[in-house]
Amino acid sequence: MLSPAVQKLVDLFVKFPTVGPRTAQRFAFYLIKKNQKEVADLTEAIKNLKNKIKLCGLCGKSFELAEQNGDLCAACSDTRRDKAVICVIEKEVDLEAIEKTGQFKGLYFIWDTDSEEQQLKKLSSRVKKDSIKEVILAIDPTLDGRQLALKIQRNLEAAKVKITKLGQGLPVGGEIEYADEETITSALEGRK
Repeated sequence: MLSPAVQKLVDLFVKFPTVGPRTAQRFAFYLIKKNQKEVADLTEAIKNLKNKIKLCGLCGKSFELAEQNGDLCAACSDTRRDKAVICVIEKEVDLEAIEKTGQFKGLYFIWDTDSEEQQLKKLSSRVKKDSIKEVILAIDPTLDGRQLALKIQRNLEAAKVKITKLGQGLPVGGEIEYADEETITSALEGRK
């Protein structure tokens, strides 16, 4: 039986993506063994996330307030990027993986899984308002990912926008964040 303080921490950790009860308990017991300074440093870093990090008003990417002025991240405020092409991704780590390749020069749309209907409306509105010419669906090739891609395609049919998917290189059931730069580059070049 866990103490109430430990159980509270476990309950909070379980809310993290991919963290189950056993991993959450390991995290809690790990923190119990750390000294006060290390726990205070972690607590301060978590507080700073909410005080210093902002989400881009256009794509949803997080950025540090000191790095950027306004509501847009560095990619969305970069005038050299192709504003007529949007790459739809599921997670911010996918954006980072694609950016490492240096091959994609358009903008992004990070899918927020909390409200699918709202996200479909937001994407559709952005495609129309910003005169988007191509939407790249850089969605993980999992069953859920393929279903999401199909929903997005159906939702954008009326917009008469070119919709492409990443090409060869990404295995079915795999996740973009774990692919190497060459595989992502190949997938971007071979989109259809």
